[in-house]
Amino acid sequence: MPKLKTHKGAAKRFRTTATGKIKRGHSHARHILTKKTTKRKRQLDVDVLVSENDFERVMAMLPYGRK
Repeated sequence: MPKLKTHKGAAKRFRTTATGKIKRGHSHARHILTKKTTKRKRQLDVDVLVSENDFERVMAMLPYGRK
């Protein structure tokens, strides 16, 4: 079997936790921040877990991440 290629875009956006879950950042947190409230910007800064619906798709893009 040939080696599988890691999807480099996904590798930059997702991180695996020690228990095997996948963390992601929020969108809308990089620019045009003046019109957003402080509370909204603070909540966008917190990482969240990838939903169960997208988990398998992300895992397929990251074949050599922590299992």
